[in-house]
Amino acid sequence: MSDPNGTFHQLGPAADISLGQTKNYKVDGHGLVVANCDGDYHAIEDRCTHDDGPLGEGKLWGCLIECPRHGARFDMKTGQVRALPATRPVASYPVRVVDGMLEVQLPPAEGDATAGATRGFSL
Repeated sequence: MSDPNGTFHQLGPAADISLGQTKNYKVDGHGLVVANCDGDYHAIEDRCTHDDGPLGEGKLWGCLIECPRHGARFDMKTGQVRALPATRPVASYPVRVVDGMLEVQLPPAEGDATAGATRGFSL
């Protein structure tokens, strides 16, 4: 049975992202930024909602990532905006570590039988 919240995809070794660092990934057309903040891993979409800037090129301040273009900040745990000029959150994705490997859960593809399920993702 398929999970209505999506499928977990393996990204790579968790050890590749040191505490306080980020790494960019591209999975099934989704650009992602994964951060190791406070010893936990969090993933958000790699796209600022202010002007589509590449968040993965920004600086991580604790668990906030700053867009390199205009300084908008987003919470890596929730995707919520923490500093203007952005006003809309970015999508956030569940991350887990299985046998030392990072896995991220992405929403079902459009047209998938479960695509209509309620979830906290927006792309």
